[in-house]
Amino acid sequence: MLAAAGALLLGAFTAPAAHSAPSTFVHPGVTVSKAQLDFARTEVLAGAQPWKSAYDQMMASKYADLNRTPKPRATVECGSYSNPDYGCTDEREDAIAAYTDALAWYITKDARYAQKAIQIMDAWSATITSHTNSNAPLQTGWAGSSWPKAAEIIRYTYTGGWANEARFATMLRNVYLPTVIKGSNSNGNWELTMTEAAVGISVFLEDKASYDSAMARFRTRTAAYVYLASDGSVPKTVPSQNLDTTAKIVSYWQGQSTFVTGLTQETCRDFTHTGYGISSISHVAETSRIQGQDLYGTDVGERLRQALGFQAKYQLGTAVPSWLCGGSLNLGLGPVTEVGYNALHNRLGIAMTNTQTLTQNQRPAGSNNLFVAWETLTHGDNPN
Repeated sequence: MLAAAGALLLGAFTAPAAHSAPSTFVHPGVTVSKAQLDFARTEVLAGAQPWKSAYDQMMASKYADLNRTPKPRATVECGSYSNPDYGCTDEREDAIAAYTDALAWYITKDARYAQKAIQIMDAWSATITSHTNSNAPLQTGWAGSSWPKAAEIIRYTYTGGWANEARFATMLRNVYLPTVIKGSNSNGNWELTMTEAAVGISVFLEDKASYDSAMARFRTRTAAYVYLASDGSVPKTVPSQNLDTTAKIVSYWQGQSTFVTGLTQETCRDFTHTGYGISSISHVAETSRIQGQDLYGTDVGERLRQALGFQAKYQLGTAVPSWLCGGSLNLGLGPVTEVGYNALHNRLGIAMTNTQTLTQNQRPAGSNNLFVAWETLTHGDNPN
C-alpha cells in the first residue's frame, strides 16, 4: 500500500509553477484558517479528544498567563546557541504568547485574551528596532513566524479594535521582512524558518511581491533539504551555496555519502534541527494551501511525506544501519508532525504508518518554545 500510494503521488506531481500570490489574500491565513479555527473551537467546546486535552495543555502553559509582562528590547542580540541571549528567549516566547492568547481568544471569545495578545504585540512594536549577532537571521525567522499568526487572528476576528495595528505592520515590514526575505546559506532549517516568516509576514502585509519571492526561495530550499531518489545520485543544491562537487555536498550533508529518499540535509546533525526544517516546510505548504495554491500534490508534498516517514521510523526506535550517520542518530524530532500528517494522510488519504504512530504517541503536541505551538489543537485530524 505504501509503495502504491507513493507511486500515485509521484505520478501526480505538478511541475514547479510560478508562485503567484493570490489576487486577494485570505485572512486569517497564516498556517491556520478560519475554518480550522472554527473546527477546533467546536471540538473543544464539545469536550472532544484530542482537542480538549490540547486546549487544556495550552491554557495551563505559561504562554496563556493573563498576568504575563512582555519584555521588549530595542536591540535583540542573539549569539550562536543563544550565547549571548539578550532578549532572544523573551522575544520568541512573547511572540508565542501572543499567538497563544489569540487562539485562546478565538476559542473562548473572552476579550481579555485578545487584549493580552494586543498588549504583547504593541509592546514590541513600540520598542524593537533590530536584531544583532550571529544568530540574528534565525532569531528573526523564529519570532517572525509567530507574530503574523497572532496578528492575523486578532486583526480578522476580534472586533474590539487594535489601535496600533499599523505600527505592528510597520515593525514587521521594517524590522523582520528585510532580514528574512534574503534567505540564508547556513544549514537548511535557517532558510526554511526564515522563508516561513517571510511568507507569513507577506500575507499579513498583503505584499504580493515579497510573497512571490519567499515562495520561490522556499521551493528551491525544500528541494535541496529533503532528498528523493528521483533527484539523482546526489541531492539538489541551492545555487548561491556553490556546492558544485560531490565532496562539498557530502560535507554539507554532515558527512553522509549514502543518499536515500526521506533523508534530510540535517538528519545526521540531529533530529531536533531536522524537525525545525520539516515544521517550516509544513507551515509554508499549509499557508500556501489556504491562500489558494496547494503544494501538497507537488514535490513539496512528497518531500514532506518522505521526510516525516523517514525520521519517524527512527524516532520510534528502528535500529540505525551502519551506513546512516555512522550508525548513530541524535533523536528528538519535536512536536512537528501534526500539520504535515493531517494534510497528507487525512486530507489526501496517503498511508503514513510511522508518522501516524509518532503523531498519535506525541499528542497533545505542545510547543518547542521557538516557533512551533499547539498543533494538535489547530491541525490534529482537522478536515478543513
